[in-house]
Amino acid sequence: MARYQAGIRTEARIIDATRELLGEAGLDGTTLKAICDRAGVRAGSFYNLFDSKEAAVLRVVKDAIRAVDPHPSGDAPDSLEELVEAYISFVTGQPDVARVYLKIAISGATNGSLGGSMKRHHERRVARFSDAIGRENPELAPSESEARAEIVLATLSGLAFMWMLDPGFDFAHRARLAVNTSLITH
Repeated sequence: MARYQAGIRTEARIIDATRELLGEAGLDGTTLKAICDRAGVRAGSFYNLFDSKEAAVLRVVKDAIRAVDPHPSGDAPDSLEELVEAYISFVTGQPDVARVYLKIAISGATNGSLGGSMKRHHERRVARFSDAIGRENPELAPSESEARAEIVLATLSGLAFMWMLDPGFDFAHRARLAVNTSLITH
């Protein structure tokens, strides 16, 4: 039992170190050595818990997204408004992790594990957004709900990219305004 608890504490230190480094140094500056040094662990201990630096980074990103997820256990249907507000909360509430997420989304296609993980995450988000749009607009065919979900997510991502380039950009206002347009939801 003590070994199990030690592993949990080590994992938490690695995750905390990764999160801190991402905020301070960004994705490129968050190296395996820096993570291990900050967490006070050796590389072998790191590799007992994570396959790679990317796996630790993805864990930080997933934890941040899960923290704002309106229904992380899937126990209730999402509304489009809840999903959009969760996206806004992620970007505005955790800007350092959101920047890393956006950078991975842009560059992840060239890296097999990161690209695959981002693609699966996107597909799950499209399904959730599509389901919410379909329930709010029952006259839509499933393919139309899915197309609108892709438009919503592309819009949110585009606005988030603009915010990444200009931190003074009012992402939250623009995201709410864009999603309330008739093209997307009606």
